[in-house]
Amino acid sequence: MGSNPLPSFVIVLILLVLNGQGPMTAKVEAKSTVHIVYLGERQHDDPKRVTDSHHDLLATVVGSKEVASDLMVYSYRHGFSGFAAKLTESQAQKLSELPGVVRVIPNSLHRLHTTRSWDFLGLSSHYPNHVLQNSKMGDGVIIGVFDTGIWPESKAFSDEGLGPIPSHWKGVCKSGDQFNAATHCNRKIIGARWFIDGFLAEYGQPLNTSDDPEFLSPRDANGHGTHTSSTASGAYVRNVSYRGLLSGTVRGGAPRARLAIYKVCWNVLGGQCATADILKAFDEAIHDGVDVLSLSIGYSLPLFSDVDERDGIATGSFHAVARGITVVCGAANEGPSAQTVQNTAPWILTVAASTMDRALPTPIMLGNNKTFLGQAIFTGKEKGFTSLTYPEGTGLDPTSAGACQSLSLNSTLVAGKVVLCFASVTGRVAVRLAAATVQEAGGIGLIIAKNPSDALIECRDDFPCIEVDYEIGTRILYYIRSTKSPTVKLGHSKTLVGKPVSAKVAFFSSRGPSSIAPEILKPDITAPGVNILAATSQLDQWMDGGYAIHSGTSMATPHVSGIVALLKAIHPDWSPAAIKSALVTTARTKDASGFPLFAEGSPKKLANPFDFGGGIVNPNGAADPGLVYDMGLSDYIHYLCAMGYNNSAISRLTGQSTACPAEKPSFLDVNLPSITISSLRSSVTLTRTVTNVGSPNSIYRADIEPPTGMTVTVKPHILVFNSRTKKISFNVTVCATKQVNTGYFFGSLTWRNEQNAVRIPLSVKTEILESYADDN
Repeated sequence: MGSNPLPSFVIVLILLVLNGQGPMTAKVEAKSTVHIVYLGERQHDDPKRVTDSHHDLLATVVGSKEVASDLMVYSYRHGFSGFAAKLTESQAQKLSELPGVVRVIPNSLHRLHTTRSWDFLGLSSHYPNHVLQNSKMGDGVIIGVFDTGIWPESKAFSDEGLGPIPSHWKGVCKSGDQFNAATHCNRKIIGARWFIDGFLAEYGQPLNTSDDPEFLSPRDANGHGTHTSSTASGAYVRNVSYRGLLSGTVRGGAPRARLAIYKVCWNVLGGQCATADILKAFDEAIHDGVDVLSLSIGYSLPLFSDVDERDGIATGSFHAVARGITVVCGAANEGPSAQTVQNTAPWILTVAASTMDRALPTPIMLGNNKTFLGQAIFTGKEKGFTSLTYPEGTGLDPTSAGACQSLSLNSTLVAGKVVLCFASVTGRVAVRLAAATVQEAGGIGLIIAKNPSDALIECRDDFPCIEVDYEIGTRILYYIRSTKSPTVKLGHSKTLVGKPVSAKVAFFSSRGPSSIAPEILKPDITAPGVNILAATSQLDQWMDGGYAIHSGTSMATPHVSGIVALLKAIHPDWSPAAIKSALVTTARTKDASGFPLFAEGSPKKLANPFDFGGGIVNPNGAADPGLVYDMGLSDYIHYLCAMGYNNSAISRLTGQSTACPAEKPSFLDVNLPSITISSLRSSVTLTRTVTNVGSPNSIYRADIEPPTGMTVTVKPHILVFNSRTKKISFNVTVCATKQVNTGYFFGSLTWRNEQNAVRIPLSVKTEILESYADDN
């Protein structure tokens, strides 16, 4: 999905759901809604015993096992322990007071984050001896996708040439509405199921409507899930284009990896996903044997804490990562404002979106022989010179009439003409509203002046809507105002790739720092997420021949999921933290021409770690990073203690007795592949540990680029590894050279030898607190 905020009626829906607008249960007198009763790690290895214990626990509150069975929605029994049940507020309160219950929280809703890209990332199949070949294209690795399902007939999911299903797979393929497990699952789609009970228990309305068709099965009515699944692991499909543009071979990042589909999002109001269903999908995926989980799903600001199960993703992903499963999530589409990044837990691999070295220039030829280049997806019938108009206003606000989001047009003045408008709001809504208004008034084309963004918005019925920046829009407007009969000719879009086009962080991509813990750098990494061509559902309204172009961190996330699958195939013993470190420390911060990366925004600026994390993902570099900043359960406990969560909640989450130290530990010592200091008073010293995964006998030297106004020292500044020494800790001391309050400044620490450059970003803000004497 793109970068639009959730419309107000969706927010109302969420509020209604959270306030109990769910179905009645015959044996419950008050209104009941779905609540999630979280019990932490499993106390038994036998799933049946776990489920029986859930029914017993619920029965102590509702009176009998029979009633408990009626009220139970899900039993979480594989990856962790807990259940979802229909409860009144008083029942939920009583359960929360029972021994062993970590928390009881109401169900809630999440939403979706929604060719050339693999060549751009250096994974062209034409080049030997890189990660694609060395990993056998991800063969044997299983990618689990939480999304809207899959369109199994797409050629992207052909199992031609694939071997047997991996032996560690324990999952199932379930038949349902227009989905036959025997024919639609194969050696590519090895698992498919759906989870809707948590959503239906709250939604209380018909699911499958003419406006929002849906299937009670893994079949995808939306297209989002098919798009993300094929991006992560689609097979090679040659000679694909979108309305004649972007032609080439379409494939996923790990073409021989297998797919396990967990449909948790439903085609209602653009795609809605219930926490209870997401947690059940995590529970089953952990049991099924997936190696990677890909979630293009998020919540809304403000964020829930890491131990609050209303998030669902943070809790479920913790249990997955504890079992060696890498969880990849989108950063969200709320950019370019700071502190909008989601999925911020340190055990999650959080992905921002970038453009790539591809553009779709579209010529705009004016009647005065001047030509400007806009951006569009226009391959419709090209017209000759025609009249061009701008809706001039009157009164105290003469420019309001030309605002794209509020056009009010006179069909007599617009019919047969191309209209120019200026968008003062971001997102797709303004453009599509303007296009619909112009079409309804009889116009034949639209030029939209807006804040520059490469995420293009296609208009219906081959209607040309060409985007330009405000400068070009103003020059076109001056031409209109200075000419009695202005004319224009709109040309077809072309596909341009290569060095003339520089990659940038996408306008919509959510930015850091994290609003929960700014010391935990988020996003972690960046991947292409703008104008991505991939397979889609036949019901996708923007589909052309089974494929569609979509933009969002939803599209960036499966790029990284596919790359993680390749790394997992080469390094099956690497932990999720080691894989994250390899990606972050080898990422690119410069474009193909050697210039620093920029970030779209107002204005466009040099990108920094809060825009792109480590940088744009570099798969070939990540396969051989030299050193990794590894983490395990003790590191995550350190983080949870630093967050100030209580010992009981941490113990239940981790499954082991935990007592945080009396003095709260520092975030700065969490062994991340980054250093972020949100409040430097004078100086601070922190510790990191690196593990050698390269040549056993290696020597690395520290190369420091200090942030402006800081001094940075590293001890020791030389690391010597051999067959006995595989891990080395070092201290980093950061000092402020001036006692002033600042914003963030950025630098880097790189460990170098002849083969590797292991780079982590430094982000530091000084904050000098002054004390004021009491004048009284």
